[in-house]
Formats: sequence, C-alpha cells, structure tokens
Amino acid sequence: MEIFGYIALLFVGLLLGTFGGGGAILSVPILVYLFSLDTVTSTAYSLFIVGNTSLVGCVLKYRTQMVDIRTAALFGIPSLAAIFVTRKWIVPNIPEVLLYTEGFSYTKRGLILGLFALFMILSAKPMIAQNWSLGQGSRQGDNGVFMVPAGIVTGFLTGLVGAGGGFIVILVLLHFTALPFKTIVGTTLLIVSANSLIGFTGDMLNRAIDWPFLLLITGLAMTGIFLAGHFTRKLANEQLQVAFGWFVLFMGVTIMLREITFV
Repeated sequence: MEIFGYIALLFVGLLLGTFGGGGAILSVPILVYLFSLDTVTSTAYSLFIVGNTSLVGCVLKYRTQMVDIRTAALFGIPSLAAIFVTRKWIVPNIPEVLLYTEGFSYTKRGLILGLFALFMILSAKPMIAQNWSLGQGSRQGDNGVFMVPAGIVTGFLTGLVGAGGGFIVILVLLHFTALPFKTIVGTTLLIVSANSLIGFTGDMLNRAIDWPFLLLITGLAMTGIFLAGHFTRKLANEQLQVAFGWFVLFMGVTIMLREITFV
C-alpha cells in the first residue's frame, strides 16, 4: 500500500498549487490509511508537508505579484496564535478514549477524523454549487473587522484536524475582500504555510519525528506543486472547481463512513 501512498502524495502538491488548499484533505488519509500511522502523528506530518509545499507555492505566486501581504498578516497572525495553542496544549490532552460503553467506544481518532470529514463535506458545498465565482473578487469589498475572529477560528480548526485551513481561508477572503481569485490563492498559500509550520512546531516539541521519511514525502508533494501550473493552464477554473468539489465531498463521505464502521 505504501507505493500508492508515495504516488498519491504528488496530488497533495497539485491540489495546493491549483486551489491554495486541499493538501491535508489528501495527506491525512494517505498517512493514516496507506502508511498506517496513528491519527495524531498523521496530522502532525500533514502540517509539515502542507506547510512546506505551500511555502514553495507562495514563493512562485509572489514572483508574479499574486500575494497580498497586508491581508495575510491581518488574518494570519491571530490564526498562528490559535493553532500553536491548539497543537501544543489542546490536542495532546484529548483522551485516547472519549466515551466507552459496553460494545461501543468513541476515540480521539474518531473525533479528529470525524471533524476532518465534516470539514471536507462543508468545504465541498460552495465549490459544487459555485456560490463564489472563480477569478472575481468579492462584491462586498474589504471588511477587515472580521479577519481577526475568522483567523482565530481557522487556527483552532487547523490545529485540531491537522489541516492547513486553506478552504476556510479562501472562503473568508472571497467574502470579505475585493482581491481577485488568483491573488486569494497566493495569499492563502502564505497563510496556510505559516499556520501549518507553526502548528508543526507545537507537535515537534511533544513527539519524536521520523525526519528521513517526512522529508521524503514532503519532497514528493513539492514536486506536485510545480506540476500544478501545467495542468491548470489546460482546464477552465470553473471545471476544476466543480470537479474538485465533488472529489472533496466523496473523500469526506468515505472517511466519515469508514470511521462510523471502524472498530
């Protein structure tokens, strides 16, 4: 199964390069189901993979002036604080078994992957319905007052499920800023990179890291982000949006059903 995991990691970079998010949607299930890592280790490694791969993508976008530093700081700084606190103190203190009765137990694994699946399903809906339009800025203009609380909530979710929070960031920026979509993607990559790497720092203080393995799989994901530019030029943004929305929905439902039936 591991050979499929190595191949699948290329798609982590492809998703990040195309949409500015979605890396953890693949990386966490890959690490849990194909590499048989425990859930908390998988979310920690996912943060490192997504963080470094997003950083590469952000540099590529910045060279073409598609990163808004002001927006990234306004949203990202509160998010950074929230994710570090969550990974450093909240996640390690969640009991392994949350609820136990005769014939039934609800574990930390079920909580994290269940929330992760719910996060995916909710993220898929606006993409499938095309409730926001790719390539266009928000009609509501800039509204920075909501950036700080949105950043805190995103940081908490990012830390809890080991996701970079890219889809939440994209939706917030589309709704509360007038940035064009390509700039939103670049700005999101910067925020996701910072969130993920700060979150991983909290994990690094709590656990041993298999660095050779982690650097190998991160390198594969980084290769994917360079490939993303070639694929996205051949397809319309609207086609990518809807197709990826259905993919995210399928993955979310699959993980949810698997965890419900997991013994």
